Amino acid sequence: MQEALTLDHHTRASVRTEFVSRDLDLWAYRHDVTLDFSRPGKPTDNAFIEAFNGRLRAECLNTHWFLSLEDAREKLERWRRHYNEVRPHGAIGNKTPITLLNHPVATSPTERAECENSSCQ
Repeated sequence: MQEALTLDHHTRASVRTEFVSRDLDLWAYRHDVTLDFSRPGKPTDNAFIEAFNGRLRAECLNTHWFLSLEDAREKLERWRRHYNEVRPHGAIGNKTPITLLNHPVATSPTERAECENSSCQ
């Protein structure tokens, strides 16, 4: 997490008690990271993560009982792999996210679509 945050020096977070703390503020200051909190009651400030959270909740959290921490880890990891490696995503042309990582040239869904229609490979 620290590595990803320090690369762009900017992160967006929901305004929830677990994110509003002196420790987080101090960490961000020490690592030259700007915290950009979404406004309370404005989930559209970060629609992507809100959509993901809804899918995670509907497809995983609401469908499983977690009997232990290890059980939760196993079930969440199974869902994560399915979500990224098996489940097609409409936003990227009904392909799986893993195909973007395995593509030698494209770095975005738009570039991937353009490469499939030309000779990028």
